[in-house]
Amino acid sequence: MGEMSVGMRGAEIRVERVSFAPRLVSSKKGRGTADFPLETNYLLRDVSFAIAPGDRVAIVGSSGAGKTTLLRLLNRLIEPTSGAIYLDNQVLDQIPVIQLRQQVVLVLQESKLLGMTVRQALEYPLVLRHLTKSKIQQRVEEWIERLHIPSDWLERTELQLSLGQRQWVAVARALVIQPHVLLLDEPTSALDVGKGEFLIKALMEFAQNYGAAVLMVNHQLELAEQFCDRVLHLHQGILMEDLLEEQTDWERLRQNLLQAETQQAKEWE
Repeated sequence: MGEMSVGMRGAEIRVERVSFAPRLVSSKKGRGTADFPLETNYLLRDVSFAIAPGDRVAIVGSSGAGKTTLLRLLNRLIEPTSGAIYLDNQVLDQIPVIQLRQQVVLVLQESKLLGMTVRQALEYPLVLRHLTKSKIQQRVEEWIERLHIPSDWLERTELQLSLGQRQWVAVARALVIQPHVLLLDEPTSALDVGKGEFLIKALMEFAQNYGAAVLMVNHQLELAEQFCDRVLHLHQGILMEDLLEEQTDWERLRQNLLQAETQQAKEWE
């Protein structure tokens, strides 16, 4: 993938009637081994929505609602049990995984630097894209400056960073790539309020300047509200609401999520 410039169009993602159930391995005497879906434990059920370039989407829901599962489907870490996902009208499973992940980048909550220093981790995805050394240096320095990454972090390894610092670097590594679609799983969970708000503003600017769609799972509704122009509300694998931010009753949403979490705690007890 070549160099991306400010104002470049992002990509559209369309999810059509997607369901996902984990697959178990059954080994029965005399019948060999077979894979089958666990019908009673769908993590997502018949989910449909479309995301346009530049959209900033908050994915909210209680624990176990299917939020992370949805992100993993969009990045092809897992495949739908039924339904289809499209990237610019091309079915996701027809796009080679490496090519897809150059355009659709997922930052997991527990991202790793794979033994690299911070600087090496920021440079590595650009090396894989065969950018010139000067382009790599320019791009990395740009995002180091934008995200206020301290110079004394750059030679540190993962073990020398706090959880919050690792999250910060993982998001920076994704932004350096400047993908068409950015998927974030709880990117502010280990950050204090000030750092979280700073990162949210940086992500909003990224979506605006590069036309990228940004989908973010976040339990911190005050940050989600600042960030998004769309809200996807999942509950027990079902898409309950797909609303514009200004249509969202945030207080009612908070109460619904609190009730769902309370009910789940009772069921676990």
